[in-house]
Amino acid sequence: MVDIATRVHNHNWKIDPIVRSLLDDDFYKLLMCQSIFRNRPDTTVTFSLINRSSKVRLAELIDEGELREQLDHVRSLSLSRGESTWLRGNTFYGKRQMFRSDFMEWFEGLRLPAYHLEKRDGQYELTFEGRWPEVMMWEIPALAVLMELRSRAVLQEMGKFELQVLYARAMARLWEKIERLKKIEGLRIADFGTRRRHSFLWQDWCVQAMIEGLGPAFIGTSNCRIAMRRDIEAIGTNAHELPMVYSALADSDEELRQAPYRVLADWHEEHDGNLRIILPDTYGTAGFLKRAPDWLAQWTGIRIDSGDPAAGAETAIAWWKERGEDPREKLVIFSDGLDVEKIEELHARFKGRVKVSFGWGTLLTNDFRGLARADGLAPFSLVCKAVAANGRPTVKLSDNPNKAMGPQDQVARYMRVFEVGAQQASEVVV
Repeated sequence: MVDIATRVHNHNWKIDPIVRSLLDDDFYKLLMCQSIFRNRPDTTVTFSLINRSSKVRLAELIDEGELREQLDHVRSLSLSRGESTWLRGNTFYGKRQMFRSDFMEWFEGLRLPAYHLEKRDGQYELTFEGRWPEVMMWEIPALAVLMELRSRAVLQEMGKFELQVLYARAMARLWEKIERLKKIEGLRIADFGTRRRHSFLWQDWCVQAMIEGLGPAFIGTSNCRIAMRRDIEAIGTNAHELPMVYSALADSDEELRQAPYRVLADWHEEHDGNLRIILPDTYGTAGFLKRAPDWLAQWTGIRIDSGDPAAGAETAIAWWKERGEDPREKLVIFSDGLDVEKIEELHARFKGRVKVSFGWGTLLTNDFRGLARADGLAPFSLVCKAVAANGRPTVKLSDNPNKAMGPQDQVARYMRVFEVGAQQASEVVV
């Protein structure tokens, strides 16, 4: 096993690329990219970095030259022969040859496009613009680079022995969480922690600890590179990016209202089984389910990613019952801001009522709260989102208004079109 503290200490005197593979990405990005490559390949999209934790002033912590060096390194990457073979020949979700030959030929030749970077008011403005299938592949690498450079900036002031103690404490904290999770009968949990991890090495260590500590209760990781290296399942389906872009392309209010369902109709043509998971909260879960076509009720399950998770699951259970479906045969995946206490609570409440699963993210792979000086390693909320499509702004409402994004006039329009009423705001920690 890698001596993480020594490796971190060595960051101080040699170049160490943060992202070393295009597979150091979340599985759902590849699945979405293949769908976009097939259905919307010529759409022009702009992605932008958004720091929702403005008190973390990244441009004052991270050297611009080092950031450019890391981003330029990402642009030099391409799939290796072994990585391509893994994607082409592996079985994902019980399906062999998940990725079509035309998509794989394109992906094998991909180099990530140019980026635009500048400083403004203590933050970095980082944007990517181009054809949707190309620029979307910047999201996770960009976040990984910035999150790890922030970690390195804090850690570079520490000596080797202080680093050893820091990581020993973090390892003990995670193992205590795993020991609590082991007591949950019927637990199903995956690593969703790539986008806001402390570092790649730490995420890999966390996954190995979960494999040993939880056995079959640990069902896999969203990170493709780690899934390949550790011979475990790659986990993921789709994300808010798809309805946000499809909706921006709508020419009328009625087209806008139908856009989230067009996304899933395209998805339905490509995938079945456990890949048919609804993410309903982009423009409000309650309204989405109320207007949903009957065929969506037959899908495998729902992912709850904002708002009160228990309320979201209760809404889904009531909807399935209304549509003549047995909720006990449906899968509910909780994935928003989870830690052990919430996992225990949600599993106890919904076990036996639905099939329960968890995507554990930032507080698995980046929980150093209280372990560093001035709490300088505390997790924060950094995202990289599609902000425009073919020159039109995108909008996300969410079930938590603190996660909403988009120009105010368009947010108001979307709330009208999707009939979103009063929402309860909650703190966005990660």
